[in-house]
Amino acid sequence: MGRLDGKSAIITGAGRGIGKAISRKFLEEGARLLICDVVPDRLDNTAQELSRLGTVHSLPGDVTDAAYCAALVQRARELFGELNILVNNAGIALVRPFLEHTEADWDRTLAVNLKSMFLLGQQAARLMVAQGKGGAIVNMASTNGHVGEKRLAAYNASKAGVVLLTKTMAIELAQYNIRVNCVAPGFIQTQLAEEAWADDHFVKAYLEKIPLGRYGQPEEVANVFAFLASDEASFITGDSVVIDGGQLSEE
Repeated sequence: MGRLDGKSAIITGAGRGIGKAISRKFLEEGARLLICDVVPDRLDNTAQELSRLGTVHSLPGDVTDAAYCAALVQRARELFGELNILVNNAGIALVRPFLEHTEADWDRTLAVNLKSMFLLGQQAARLMVAQGKGGAIVNMASTNGHVGEKRLAAYNASKAGVVLLTKTMAIELAQYNIRVNCVAPGFIQTQLAEEAWADDHFVKAYLEKIPLGRYGQPEEVANVFAFLASDEASFITGDSVVIDGGQLSEE
């Protein structure tokens, strides 16, 4: 018996990396999924690959679009009859020196990483309130939401915003038994991380910051999401769970 048996969930940014790992873990734990990604082909490939594990549907689109967010929640309701879990995972990271950050860089990063969590979180929470059964929302933050890092001004600001948005949502939604938490990974070995940090020297040097001496894996982050979404975390809300191999403990 899986810890998410009978639960229905939306997972954003599920086409690759951590989002794909979360989707796989949720299916293994018995959840029924509606996954989304902004790249249709990537999403289709993931849905096809994961379908052998359980019930998975897909709806491509941009989570920065309020109309799409509303349609996504409505689609989950049509498919499953109710929505129990939302995973706000979609995100981007643009690596630029602060003096070279453009307004477009800033606006796009804040829209994808933070605005989308407000839009989709609000839509999902409204449905959960109407259902009267509670629910769980788990947002993707970052260690960069707790400490700064060079060349990531917009990303740092967006992830700090996720931490405080999560806490505010948790406070206001607690009366409806809707728990809201976020996960703050450190350096996780994904294609997105490799694209953002193309400098091999930087990537190798980063290991010196991690007491455990290795990078995290998407599956390790997925385990935390599954726990927070499950009833095992029934008294946890408003928290930011750091998964970084001890990095922040030493800085």
